[in-house]
Amino acid sequence: MNEFDNQLISTCLDSGAYRAAVIETDRIPFDESLRAYCEANACGSYNKNYACPPCVGSPQEVIHKAKQYKKALVFQTVTELEDSFDLEGMARGQKFHEETAKKIYGAVSGQIAPFLQLTAGGCTICPVCAKAEEKPCRFPQLAVSSLEAYCMNVSTLAPLCGMKYINGANTVTYFGMFLYDFQEAAE
Repeated sequence: MNEFDNQLISTCLDSGAYRAAVIETDRIPFDESLRAYCEANACGSYNKNYACPPCVGSPQEVIHKAKQYKKALVFQTVTELEDSFDLEGMARGQKFHEETAKKIYGAVSGQIAPFLQLTAGGCTICPVCAKAEEKPCRFPQLAVSSLEAYCMNVSTLAPLCGMKYINGANTVTYFGMFLYDFQEAAE
């Protein structure tokens, strides 16, 4: 890892991330079968958000897109909960994760362009996605997909980055990523 990568990690930590790491993109564990979880529509965003499947692209398309970058800056946030049923705490953790991702975005966007940002959950830039009205995305340059929508196995990715997927009882952990060092992928 070079000094630039170390600076990116420090930026994440200074922005509120619990842990951060840089990993080569070819080490990211992709699993096309993860798309089935999106298709089950547990979150309610399947085919209702441009940054979610199927709108974001097929598993093959998103994996190809991700592999056009050499490196991934992976970060996680951890929020304490009252208990494992603390839905308000989980929502507070999601909001904290989104705020942390925005800080990181502001700090690194001029340094690693072009990049692909991924986060926990679907895009929340607009209160209601334009997809619901069958209108074009209002902010295509800002729309953010989830790691899972890109078929990334986060539970396998975490230890590759020196992180835990679950950080103890009564906590919620969210992951985010910036893919950078764009290169045209070999066909």
